[in-house]
Amino acid sequence: MFKPLTLYIGLRYTRAKRRTQFISFITLTSVLGIALGVTALITVLSVMNGFEAELRQRILGMTAHSTVTGRGGQLDDWQVLEKELQNFPHVQGTAPFVNGQVMVNAGRRVSGTALRGILPEQESAVSEVGEKMQIGALTDLQAGKYQIVLGSELATYLGVIVGDKVTVISPQVNSTPAGIIPRLRRFTVSGIFEVGMYEYDRNMAIIHIVDAAKLLRMEGRVSGLRLKLDDLFNAPQISRELAEKLRGQYYVSDWTKAHSNFFRAIQTEKRVMFIILLLIVAVAAFNIVSTLVMVVTDKRGDIAILKTQGLTPLSVMGIFITLGSIIGLIGTALGTVGGVLLALNVETIVPAIEKFFGVNFMAADVYYISSLPSKLVWMDVYVIAIVAFSLSLLATIYPAWQASRVNPAEVLRYE
Repeated sequence: MFKPLTLYIGLRYTRAKRRTQFISFITLTSVLGIALGVTALITVLSVMNGFEAELRQRILGMTAHSTVTGRGGQLDDWQVLEKELQNFPHVQGTAPFVNGQVMVNAGRRVSGTALRGILPEQESAVSEVGEKMQIGALTDLQAGKYQIVLGSELATYLGVIVGDKVTVISPQVNSTPAGIIPRLRRFTVSGIFEVGMYEYDRNMAIIHIVDAAKLLRMEGRVSGLRLKLDDLFNAPQISRELAEKLRGQYYVSDWTKAHSNFFRAIQTEKRVMFIILLLIVAVAAFNIVSTLVMVVTDKRGDIAILKTQGLTPLSVMGIFITLGSIIGLIGTALGTVGGVLLALNVETIVPAIEKFFGVNFMAADVYYISSLPSKLVWMDVYVIAIVAFSLSLLATIYPAWQASRVNPAEVLRYE
């Protein structure tokens, strides 16, 4: 099908003559349509990859790669277990924690909050919350001082700043002669953090692990151990290996289970966006059909002469498949180059556009992520380029088949 003569004629048909300027215009629109579609597809998927990476980083700033807890949500022998886990080859850091649900009260404001008790000197080994402190430091938390660190949104809601007092009300109760009353304790706000995730900034409070154990009646015990692994993307496999090593005595979970629905939703959105934007490429690719149909109509005389000189129907198909493939290849190449350049520079281009027009697409006081992050994944680029070119190649089959069916006798009768 693709002999040198066939390729030569197909390449020659790409050059327009004066009487085929309209066909050349349709060809140009097909090329530009494919290029724009591929550019948009690469850029949008890169931005979505950037958002996913940014959100994962912020979530993992508060969530451990893996967590080990005991039956009933408590660990009694956590110091022994911690030493054992530190010798595991994939574990880079460990830290105990105490978790609980409490009510935080300040003035007339009350909010349900997740309470986490930590060891300040070890917390930096498993999370980045110490780096996200707006005011104060985690090391300011001291056992027995009853100090508390609040998320920025929670502090704003309660209307408190560093040095103010808040009341923490535990679901645990005390039995007194006056009846059953809830356990509560006054804490001093010693710091405020902001990780950029509303889930944590609005619903998280941190205190010293000793104070948390007293408040929640867990003296000498912890809720579990948080682990930092050498490969967060391999956390499920490492967690399974840990569970096997611990012989089923403890429950081991990883960050993918804690946020599986969230990241599954992001993956679903990426697939949907890929399909929607791919339709743009498909529409542009199938413009090649109309282009080739008009070329076939214009070149019927040439086809008839070539057939009388011995060119087979298969070779005729090869001519027009070559012509359509060149259109698709040029459009795909231009779109791939444009998409890669745009994806690599979107974090610079968008601020420049905002500055030029005096607008702010993602205001920092409204959105936690106030810029457009971009992460170019080369596998996405390869897949998009291959699919776009394949659609272009598919669009050439019908016109090429019609060209191969041209009857030389009928055409030359009127020439």
